[in-house]
Amino acid sequence: MARAIWTGVITFGLASVPVGLYTATEDHTVHFHQLQRGTADRIRNRRVNERTGKEVENKDIVKAFEAAEGEYVVIDPDELDEIAPGRSKAIEISDFVDLADMEPVYFARTYYVAPRGKEHLKVYELLRAALAEADKAGIATFVMRGRQYLTALRASDQVLVLQTLHWADEVRDPGKELPELPSGRAGRGKELDMALQLVDALSSEWEPARYHDTYQEKVRELVKAKAEGRDIALAEEAPEATNVVDLMDVLQHSLDQARSPGSGAAEQRKKQAAESPAQKSELRRMSKSELYQQASDQNVPGRSKMTRDQLIDALARAGRRGKKKAA
Repeated sequence: MARAIWTGVITFGLASVPVGLYTATEDHTVHFHQLQRGTADRIRNRRVNERTGKEVENKDIVKAFEAAEGEYVVIDPDELDEIAPGRSKAIEISDFVDLADMEPVYFARTYYVAPRGKEHLKVYELLRAALAEADKAGIATFVMRGRQYLTALRASDQVLVLQTLHWADEVRDPGKELPELPSGRAGRGKELDMALQLVDALSSEWEPARYHDTYQEKVRELVKAKAEGRDIALAEEAPEATNVVDLMDVLQHSLDQARSPGSGAAEQRKKQAAESPAQKSELRRMSKSELYQQASDQNVPGRSKMTRDQLIDALARAGRRGKKKAA
């Protein structure tokens, strides 16, 4: 079982709940060692004085800020500790904002939030359910490992999730950073209509397990093949850019391909369509208040803002997810 990397309390209004933070993701990247070519000798990185070339011990290394070229202001670790906000023990929610208003570029790292003790489950679930129904995130700051973070606390199906955010001055303006951007919006026309049809034809349920890091798989295949003295197939070249003159033909061909019976998206939509008619038929016989009550029982996020048709679709999706978990 994982260990909490931080413990403290979440406060909202006058209510508080003791929690622990747990890392939500792990790295699956293939890591390599550095060797001197033609040998099995490992290469080690050492900290050396660039003037003398001699190695320097950690105790003799200090931090410094270059105020001007060649001029440094030395800062001791004790001085940084004196001005730091200290080891925070509280995540105090100051605002609740609509999740839809938060641009993905602000999100950094994700942590699971768990209550510390069964006696705190009720308050924990109350906050999770409120965030899920309102479709909002709680904004807060806290300190961990000597660094202050801006965070968003949001509800997942069964757990609260804390996501660290980039500060506003860390997010670059695309208008200033990118060399080329469209000068206007795409107008309504045949090309946009066909692009929308292609998006619809390729639409499916979000299933993370369907996607794989094929590059890392190829790296492992390469390592195994070289160890066994075998050759490995080379990757295909990237496709050429679409010529504007051929855009309609390319879109039409893509649409035909997406709609073909053998395509992955077509097969998944066929499967989903086969599963949902009976359930949707039953849901359509219910009133909106009955649908909303069922959505509340199943903790469907954002249900308070949904129309009757949207509630039916959301409950059908929740039913499919429930079948997958049971399987």
